[in-house]
Amino acid sequence: MEQIAEMTASPSITVKGPARRKTIWIDLDNSPHVPFFVPVIEELKARGYDIFLTARDSYQVCELLKYYGVSAQVIGKHYGKYKILKLLGTLWRAVKLVILLRKERIEISVTHGSRGCLLASTVLGIQNVTIMDYEHSAKLGFVKLPWAIFPEVVSGDDLASSGTTVLKYPGIKEDVYLSQFRPDPELRTRLGIAPAELLVTVRPPATEAHYHNSESEDLLKATLEKFIHIPDARVLLLPRNKRQEAELRAAWTADIASGKIVVPAQVEDGLNIIWNSDLVVSGGGTMNREAAAMGVPVYSIFRGPIGAVDRYLASQNRLVMLESVNEVQTKIQAVRRDKSALSLNHEKSAALETIVRHITSIAESKNRLLQEEHS
Repeated sequence: MEQIAEMTASPSITVKGPARRKTIWIDLDNSPHVPFFVPVIEELKARGYDIFLTARDSYQVCELLKYYGVSAQVIGKHYGKYKILKLLGTLWRAVKLVILLRKERIEISVTHGSRGCLLASTVLGIQNVTIMDYEHSAKLGFVKLPWAIFPEVVSGDDLASSGTTVLKYPGIKEDVYLSQFRPDPELRTRLGIAPAELLVTVRPPATEAHYHNSESEDLLKATLEKFIHIPDARVLLLPRNKRQEAELRAAWTADIASGKIVVPAQVEDGLNIIWNSDLVVSGGGTMNREAAAMGVPVYSIFRGPIGAVDRYLASQNRLVMLESVNEVQTKIQAVRRDKSALSLNHEKSAALETIVRHITSIAESKNRLLQEEHS
């Protein structure tokens, strides 16, 4: 942060004519990026920035854009689980992003790990700011990150040693948008789940992700088998995409038909699902951390490399890591939750304020450099 502070303290330069509104390009590459960036975008607009918003048709990004009433130019899609197709798809999406943005005047680009955006920014000469909360994400070794923003519990030392300027924010990513959450107690009614029933939300692992470990699928199967045999328990199953939904429907046909397992017919707010649940079992990081942030009992069946944020939450007993089928049976507590004990803080989080301050400081420093070059 010292580097930014020095740049923001430099003398201002007088520019003739009306001031140009500064534009920040934000790329939404995956489902969790949509709720995360909604308050970030609102804060940046309130500070006088225009937003050029792009998105990838991946998992439930487009459905969430519609849910939140956000407009974006959708470029590219998910290219499957095979690494060569992922690489070619990323390169092709980067080319299309370059074509789309080549005539735009962009201060900086901001993502939460979009490799297509990083590549396109490099080609276009746009400084990229990448926000991360999982240090084991695949990186493009031949492209340097100018700026990276991590939660304080993630070191980021590897990137810093390679020349990336690493900045930090307090708390976890999910704190950024939790303050905007308003519970909807009608969710259970919409899903046909009675108030007295035990509601278990289950998020399958990301089977197409590069870090996927097949052990997670064994834990998913054990979890579903555990709860379909518990009286008055209902499982709310949240597939990541249509392909995974079809596979799960084929594998659990009878239990879905009986209503023991419920697959929502439409996209629902993830935070609202968690708030209405008695417990959460998830094979992905975001829903685990959302539940932990809300104080809802949560169990992780993720078996890839464990990130610093999850280790931090586990050390505070806010997240239980499951490592075997036996632990699914012994560690998951099928207990109704007292929702009145959940405390919701609707004040802006320090995480949101810090991230926005980092972004605007970088954008302003970039703008001054451009002014100096043209003065």
